Amino acid sequence: MTGETTVEDFRGNSGPRGWRAAAEAALYGPGGFYRRPEGPAGHFRTSVHASPLFARAVARLLCRVDAALGRPAVLDFVDMGAGRGELVAGVLAALPSDVAARARAYAVEIAGRPAGLDERITWLSELPDTVTGLLFANEWLDNVPVDVVEVDSAGVPRLVLVTEDGSERLGEPVTGAEAGWLAHWWPLPAEEGLRAEIGLPRDRAWAAAVDRVVRGLAVAVDYAHTVDTRPPFGTLTGFREGRETAPVPDGSCDITAHVALDACAAAPGMSRTPSAPARASSSAPSDTAQGAGASARELSGARLLTQRAALRALDLTGARPPLALASTDPSAYVRALASAGEAAELTATGGLGDFGWLLQPVGIPDPLEDPLDTELPDTGRPDAGHPGTGRPETDLPEPPGR
Repeated sequence: MTGETTVEDFRGNSGPRGWRAAAEAALYGPGGFYRRPEGPAGHFRTSVHASPLFARAVARLLCRVDAALGRPAVLDFVDMGAGRGELVAGVLAALPSDVAARARAYAVEIAGRPAGLDERITWLSELPDTVTGLLFANEWLDNVPVDVVEVDSAGVPRLVLVTEDGSERLGEPVTGAEAGWLAHWWPLPAEEGLRAEIGLPRDRAWAAAVDRVVRGLAVAVDYAHTVDTRPPFGTLTGFREGRETAPVPDGSCDITAHVALDACAAAPGMSRTPSAPARASSSAPSDTAQGAGASARELSGARLLTQRAALRALDLTGARPPLALASTDPSAYVRALASAGEAAELTATGGLGDFGWLLQPVGIPDPLEDPLDTELPDTGRPDAGHPGTGRPETDLPEPPGR
């Protein structure tokens, strides 16, 4: 944990190394999981795949950002970790014609551009230099690789090392910035076997993404937990062909862990950060997009809320259509009933509705601000220091697996 190593250094290396390095190679290296032709949808189902209503809700959010920006001549929409472009294509299709005419859509993903994608979509491997509009990262941060630590018999957190076949052993004690993050955001009792995932790479990746937003809104949607609800044994797992499986860093499965979204919320504005790539490699330093002008950006407090609250604020409720419609227009009733079922899945307690939404406005008011419909309070802005000295008070529930 004392230096940076490239993905290529680990391909074909079956020796033990930290989970961050192992997962980065397995997911994003040559022949890695996220470079496979079937894409993420071949292995797990996100809100984007559950219903087109999700893309329509994001399109409504983009329209609110557009209004807050004063309807600029060019309105950016950035789909971060775009998979095969399902979300960005759905958002473009759902926009009103006057907004679509001004929209500039980007899909940011390490895999190649899929055939037949809407030609209006620009396909990139890294974020555009500047964004004026909406940057939306749906289930991206959970795939930014992180190291795993485990408490040993002496009560000391040690790095977990893993081989390509998934076998683990304990390495050196955690030190430096990683130890500071762990102490602040995921303090571990001195009880043998307890585990945590060090979310510092995700904090940096999120801060780098937010740094590209000149004015507008950045949103991260993901499996989430907060400092008061950290799982005692961590959340590292794998997914293959729609089923949860043991995480094995050989490129055969997705490797994911839930996100400490409260720590991510506190990261933007703390310090200069490296640029954010399409998926995982958040370690290579570079100048920030805003440079000397970054201090002029109005970075207001971030906010955490559940997907249920966010989608309700975007007029997606899952309410059943009136029964009278069944007799006056049976076809319309069936369509409305199907839509209500899809909306109910997206907002379900114990399911997708428990996902966390992290909202970071830049130079505009929060487009979802509604004191009557806020499930979680503002995170506020931590004092200067590493890595933040204030903890958001949240009660974000623990979402289910994929």
